[in-house]
Amino acid sequence: MATTKLTRREIATALSVSSVLLGQTPASPPPIPQSVTLSPDDELKAARDSIRQNSEQLAKFPLPMTTEPATRFKA
Repeated sequence: MATTKLTRREIATALSVSSVLLGQTPASPPPIPQSVTLSPDDELKAARDSIRQNSEQLAKFPLPMTTEPATRFKA
């Protein structure tokens, strides 16, 4: 029996293709009109909300601990 190893890029491609096939579009934040200016506090709140929503979406997909990291840090 052969095992299949997929890279994170292949997994991401498969997920994006499957969402297109299912007729779903990725969630994107609504555009902010140019006439509206946000205060720094409002921008911070919007950024935190965006991070929270993205984290919730990512939490729906279980990934094994052996999944390669996006970056490497060297000292």
